[in-house]
Amino acid sequence: MINQITPVLVAYFIGSLSFGIIISYFFKLSDPRTTGSRNPGATNVMRTGNKVAALLTLLGDMLKATIVITVANYMNLSEIHLAVISIAVLLGHIFPIYYKFRGGKGVATALGILLGINWMLALAVFFVWLFVFTIWRFSSLAAIVATFTAPIISYYLGFSSEILWLNIIISTIVIYRHKANITNLLNGKEHRFKK
Repeated sequence: MINQITPVLVAYFIGSLSFGIIISYFFKLSDPRTTGSRNPGATNVMRTGNKVAALLTLLGDMLKATIVITVANYMNLSEIHLAVISIAVLLGHIFPIYYKFRGGKGVATALGILLGINWMLALAVFFVWLFVFTIWRFSSLAAIVATFTAPIISYYLGFSSEILWLNIIISTIVIYRHKANITNLLNGKEHRFKK
């Protein structure tokens, strides 16, 4: 039992590392939780004007999940156990124990999970994000649509029911975290990135 719980706890603690906060500290930027959308994610860090910090935040939040899932794959765990670990690293990002449980919305971390599971799945979802963002210039809308399509893409790529359900759960969590953005989009108040 302990051997099964330990990887889940480790995944949560690694997921709790918020690179938006860490990178902002080293770049001597404002704490992203106190400015803009008050979300410690790459999009809000980008609002500081420091593209390098935003990129490092994106990569950090994504790769922490990819590393966790890759290690879990090498441990030859069952797909159900892998799914639980994936959810743990995502919840760690959203509700980080190190930062009073105030975390990000989980988009980059969710993409990192998909990358750890299968690079083709992650690439397909990323291209959906890129397509939507390029046309409408809303990062939140791109994230919502891309996350929504992840279970559909995983189904058509022939993944197991465990991975399919994992994608449904991830999609539900990430879209729920964007509920304020959905309201802003419907009211025409969402921030649009300039071309």
